[in-house]
Amino acid sequence: MTADEEPGYGIGAVSRRLGVPAPTLRTWNLRYGVGPSRRSPGGHRRYDTRDLWRLEEMNRLIRSGVSPSDAAREVLRIETVPPAAPEAGTEEISSPATERPGIPTAAMLARAAMMLDSRTVYDWIEESLVRHGVPWTWERLVVPVFETICERQAESGASVEIEHLFSDRLLAALIRLTTRPAQPVNTRPVLLACAEDEQHSLPIYALAATLTADHRVETRVLGARTPYPALADAMRRLGPAVVFVWSQLPATGDPAPLASLPALRPPSLVVAGGTGWWEGLPASVPHVTSFQDALTRVLSALA
Repeated sequence: MTADEEPGYGIGAVSRRLGVPAPTLRTWNLRYGVGPSRRSPGGHRRYDTRDLWRLEEMNRLIRSGVSPSDAAREVLRIETVPPAAPEAGTEEISSPATERPGIPTAAMLARAAMMLDSRTVYDWIEESLVRHGVPWTWERLVVPVFETICERQAESGASVEIEHLFSDRLLAALIRLTTRPAQPVNTRPVLLACAEDEQHSLPIYALAATLTADHRVETRVLGARTPYPALADAMRRLGPAVVFVWSQLPATGDPAPLASLPALRPPSLVVAGGTGWWEGLPASVPHVTSFQDALTRVLSALA
């Protein structure tokens, strides 16, 4: 079979072979240009032998500690496939022989944080983000680790340094995923900010990372403790489609300032996220408290 006739692989087969979720493969394609180079007669994108080898090499480099962007630059230099590369032409392809490191349990990750092992914490978080994406990592690892840290703080009154280290490494891993996608699906960005005096900004970075990496949504994150006048100025300058405001603690959940945010044309949907908000939110402001509900609400507004 000639190269032009080679049917190639679908994304499902490649995902199973590499152990990398399909959304991550799409992210590598959109962000770094490492993706399928063929189309089937029906117009579907297909991975050929060179594409597959590049992805296997990129996955290997990332597991060895190379950043995804550097790994992509390296594999895009590959012009020919090594002789040992698998032969394309069938949808069912076997799993690679090389064993990949597993994702840690929440208990393992918590122990690494308690030992202040910042490199291990970061590597495990990044590996989980690559393999499983932000929502899985957030729900299966991040939330349980924070619960463990909070329990330790309640028992001893200490461990603030553990919380800070874990938060810092998690934030560093999430920020890498919020880079503007090459071809965003939205013409007006999603603006995310914490309520005034709210210091817990990790949830908005996690939401921004998911929107960007998995859904090609352009976002802008203003971060913690955003004064409402600054948020209003940002809205006027950016004209966002959605404004997501996070309040985790009741001390920061006064809904009154939301009613004074500017009314834009076309209008922006303001969404209140988190459990800190008091009763009395404006009728036009939906309130979400879970990660999935926040994601669904923002994507629905964009659609």
